[in-house]
Amino acid sequence: MTRLDIPDLSLVVLIGTTGSGKSTFARRHFLPTQVVSSDVCRGLVADDENDQAATPQAFALLHYLAGLRLAAGRLTVVDATNVRREARRKLVELAREHDVLPVAVVLDIPERESARRNAARPERAFLPGHVIPRQSRELRRSLRGLEREGFRHVHVLRGTGAVEEAEIRLTRRYNDLRHLAGPFDLIGDVHGCRSELETLLSGPLGYVLERDEHGRAVGARHPEGRTAVFVGDLVDRGPDTPGVLRLVMGMAEAGTALCVPGNHENKLARHLAGRKVQLTHGLPETVEQLAREEERDPTFRERVRAFLDGLISHYVLDGGALVVSHAGLPERYHGRTSGRVRSHALYGDTTGETDQFGLPVRYPWAEEYRGRAAVVYGHTPVPRAVWLNNTLCLDTGCVFGGALTALRWPEREIVDTPAERVWYEPVRPLAPASVSDGAAARPPAIDDVQGRRVITTAHAGRLAVREENAAAALEVMSRFAVDPRLLMYLPPTMAPCAASAEEGYLEHPAEAFAAYREAGVREVLCEEKHMGSRAVVLVCRDAETAAKRFDAPPGVSGAVHTRTGRPFLSDAGPLLRRVADAVGAAGLWEELGTDWLLLDAEILPWSFKAGGLVRGQYAAVGAAARAAFPGALAALEAAAGRGVPVEGVLARQRERAEDAGAFAAAYRRYCGPAEEEGLAGVRLAPFQVLAVEGRSLAAALPHDEQLALIDRLVSRDPLLAPTRRLAVDTGDPASVAEGTRWWLELTEAGGEGMVVKPRAAFVRGADGRPAQPGLKCRGREYLRLVYGPEYARPAHLARLRERNLGHKRSLALREYALGLEALERLAVGEPLWRVHEAVFAVLALESEPVDPRL
Repeated sequence: MTRLDIPDLSLVVLIGTTGSGKSTFARRHFLPTQVVSSDVCRGLVADDENDQAATPQAFALLHYLAGLRLAAGRLTVVDATNVRREARRKLVELAREHDVLPVAVVLDIPERESARRNAARPERAFLPGHVIPRQSRELRRSLRGLEREGFRHVHVLRGTGAVEEAEIRLTRRYNDLRHLAGPFDLIGDVHGCRSELETLLSGPLGYVLERDEHGRAVGARHPEGRTAVFVGDLVDRGPDTPGVLRLVMGMAEAGTALCVPGNHENKLARHLAGRKVQLTHGLPETVEQLAREEERDPTFRERVRAFLDGLISHYVLDGGALVVSHAGLPERYHGRTSGRVRSHALYGDTTGETDQFGLPVRYPWAEEYRGRAAVVYGHTPVPRAVWLNNTLCLDTGCVFGGALTALRWPEREIVDTPAERVWYEPVRPLAPASVSDGAAARPPAIDDVQGRRVITTAHAGRLAVREENAAAALEVMSRFAVDPRLLMYLPPTMAPCAASAEEGYLEHPAEAFAAYREAGVREVLCEEKHMGSRAVVLVCRDAETAAKRFDAPPGVSGAVHTRTGRPFLSDAGPLLRRVADAVGAAGLWEELGTDWLLLDAEILPWSFKAGGLVRGQYAAVGAAARAAFPGALAALEAAAGRGVPVEGVLARQRERAEDAGAFAAAYRRYCGPAEEEGLAGVRLAPFQVLAVEGRSLAAALPHDEQLALIDRLVSRDPLLAPTRRLAVDTGDPASVAEGTRWWLELTEAGGEGMVVKPRAAFVRGADGRPAQPGLKCRGREYLRLVYGPEYARPAHLARLRERNLGHKRSLALREYALGLEALERLAVGEPLWRVHEAVFAVLALESEPVDPRL
């Protein structure tokens, strides 16, 4: 049996005469979806697989389909004769265009066997007798030159027996280490600084160094089994390149380290191979140091050469979540194999310009990076390691007197050790590669949010946003939203509880408790529902923190915005300062280990932001009722006094007048000062700490613990209002009765109602799906504002109880998952565009048609 090793991402070109068995071979060894057949393409464009007149169009389609598959990272097999060099050249070019390896599989069988097979196929009976001999001659001429044509692997199967006995084995690409999950410690450019490397490994990274009989470090192991990953440029410029190589090679041989090559390793490898290179940029010092080392160890030079020759351009690690290369790598090159990919991994790309120091200007690929994998690299020294669009440069110029920096993965913790001295004077002073130091990312781009999008969330899988919804959200975001650098979260909508069967009630706690009990959630928390306007508050310790963490404008220390991203206040500064002072007084900055936090809150009263709505909609109804009903009632009463039979009409109008009065009383409870009057009479009622630096608390901290933190916060400033709550066990009738009684007290005293939430931050129901994050249960009188003054009459209630909640509940769950995703991405420091992807999707879903009264 002949085994053919084929890279799992490659363009496999089957080569053989008509009737050599290529299609049978393809069906036997590959999935039907992996094979692109010229015959099938000919049939698609001409309805006849044997219509030779359609060959040009068929091959245009074949190349197009193959290109789509390769662009998507799919193994692709081309089933065609491919005996002519011109046909193969286009396929090799296609493989190079998509940075995959072209592989040739030749089925070389006797001419007479091909002729016999074709004769047995009725559709090939017309085949002229000269075709197979001509194809056979072309095949023979091709065999010796396939590698020169660009095929990286050539497999020749001679004879029918070899073809039938062949076995295909798909092999993992050398750069594909997705099966290695770490944890990893990624280390920046060392450049011969052995002492600093030993300090970093044995100090903050916690490795145990292994030394030889001369006391030289020849390896290192971590007690917890972590793996070091070096991003290249181990050599040149520094005082002890041999010492660095000895340590790293020992770790690599022992399996405790991985290493990708840098441009300096590439140049040293060419020198050791005897090729002519310029002895510049620290290479002369390395050559001299290696010569001295070779005097002590004659095998050292050869070991170094073999080590450098075996280095792979880049690695894809941890299930594809992490990519390591020396000069960084755009997403289209991840896991690909070509000279172009290797060149970018070693040297990066340049603009073609030079700076004032005569050095090439690097193309700022990281500013445009939108990939999901984190890319960690070095190459261009920067003063400190700063995440930029999910990329991180670890070259902090140790050899130039900076520091040797490492990233702990998956913790995303950056550690470093300072250089002992300036070992090599830099030509260009250390400066950020492409953006100002500390900037989080480039400004948002429209391509990040427009069109149909699919967002992958941790809690609800893949969620789609339709193009028309995205367009509506873009309109709101671009015209009305706060500074996008400060827009980190939008609250999800919330579904009401199911319609109540209680007489006179549309919503009642019994349905909320029953819904959670049926979902297997026993512990719930009933939270007072403030009748205010939903607000998200991003508060930083000071303006310097906001500028450093969020790239905020000068003097801005946070933001206060509505649930659709609009600014809540014309000047949020006074409110933010008071909240920040309260956070400090409560000791939460230190306790939570953060300089900023994100709060979910309500601003009271409702009229503070909704004054126009109160005046234009609710007050107008009340005024009309006050004007109309007294006269109408007086006329009806006078008519009744004269004996006119109007008792039924009079009774109905009295009921309507009472309902109108109740409606006016309901909205008056929520009237107060307007925004132009300042903060006097205004209160902020925070009820959840959504996220802090390094942690999302929304899905981690139970709601009772959340409110315990909030209690400490609100006790420090009378501007802040508490949130009353009650714990209920949905499986205990007495506890449920207590929860119902509490709701009745709230609503009969004029309160809006309550929100019933699982006590845990995030729960799944008995069916394994996420449970509703909260169900609102609004009071009987408050619902007059939603459904109208007369909604509680039996006929209206009967109709309203038929309301469909399915879409609203689905929307609430999707928006909740997207909100949690945005917070997770924010907390761990992912780039702004990744946070906005989820935030924008929440706003887009808000444009889905759903009854706004729900």
